[in-house]
Amino acid sequence: MEYPIEINQANLYQGNVLILKNIDLKVSSGEFVFLVGRTGSGKSTVLKSLYGAIPITEGSAKVSSYELNGIKERKVPFLRRELGIVFQDFQLLQDRSAEDNLMFVMKATGWKSKREMMDRAHEVLKKVGLENKGYKFPAELSGGEQQRLVIARALLNSPKVVLADEPTAALDPEVSDEVMMLLQSICAEGTAVLMATHDYRLIHKFGGTIFEVKAQQLHHIPNVNHLNW
Repeated sequence: MEYPIEINQANLYQGNVLILKNIDLKVSSGEFVFLVGRTGSGKSTVLKSLYGAIPITEGSAKVSSYELNGIKERKVPFLRRELGIVFQDFQLLQDRSAEDNLMFVMKATGWKSKREMMDRAHEVLKKVGLENKGYKFPAELSGGEQQRLVIARALLNSPKVVLADEPTAALDPEVSDEVMMLLQSICAEGTAVLMATHDYRLIHKFGGTIFEVKAQQLHHIPNVNHLNW
């Protein structure tokens, strides 16, 4: 079985502070994994380590074809091209339209053909239900539409892995459900999705593999009823 995300006996630090110890995690292609835990438990630390923002120096980890322990700084941008990253706070360019936000990312990740870039931008906007809003600026979009745009941006390079850090935290329940359905449809096409959240309602409603970050450890939870929050 292919594991586009694999962590073995890794210790994760922020600076010199040990955040998580001896963690193991395997996520297969087409698997949806919830990474749960209280605020400050270390969920974001796991995600940051997987996209190279926090170095892994003890234990091993691999994302797609990249070994993360000892990865050279110059290789990190190439790693991120194989990932889709969905941030809680959107991180959209406010002075550019939705379409131009996508074009900016494609230029930054090595796309050359303007026609191919336009075609891909239209393709991902359609996939997330924004095909008629590419001309709008982020401030003209609702919170749910902005998150859809963030997901479109994450899909530009056809990633094997999507990392989502509290992608529904700022959204109301109905819009959160729409974002979840979009992420699960992406997963159903074979992409591994690892989503950090503390929203018990979403975990219960949509289901998936559950790992809980607690007391510096990562624990597999057999089902949502075993979560004791």
